[in-house]
Amino acid sequence: MRGVANRALFPLAVLALTASLAGAGCERTPPDAHPEAVVREFIERMQRVHGDPAAGRAVYELMWSEAKRNLAERAVRASAVSGRKVGPEEMIAPSRFSLRFTPHHYTARIDGEWAVVTVTGEAPEAARRDVKCVREDGHWRVVVELPPVPQVQKRPGAEEP
Repeated sequence: MRGVANRALFPLAVLALTASLAGAGCERTPPDAHPEAVVREFIERMQRVHGDPAAGRAVYELMWSEAKRNLAERAVRASAVSGRKVGPEEMIAPSRFSLRFTPHHYTARIDGEWAVVTVTGEAPEAARRDVKCVREDGHWRVVVELPPVPQVQKRPGAEEP
């Protein structure tokens, strides 16, 4: 009787083991764990912005700290002009982002805390773009180079607040 019980439980044990291994394999790697993945995710997120603040925030999270500081300063200025609080993610202009080709392949060259991800399209010799990334606080971020924010100009003789 004991052998029959063990044989009956064996398929259940195999099923339980298989399910636990399958569940462990389904854990998603964070999109910023590798330079190729962060660039792919950045491109996908940028295509969803179109004025949606949540989508803008998702893109903003993948940018390097220099771009975040730049957008934060622009948001402060936009808030002062508009009379309402403007978030840095609202400063991302989706109209300035367009793909010249559909990305098919991502390859990274890593040098310490920096990486260059080469994005290629269907015809790699014609459709190719290099994207810089940097590792900040253990996460890969996309280096988005924005024009510097100009200094606030004041009229001569204007008082400091």
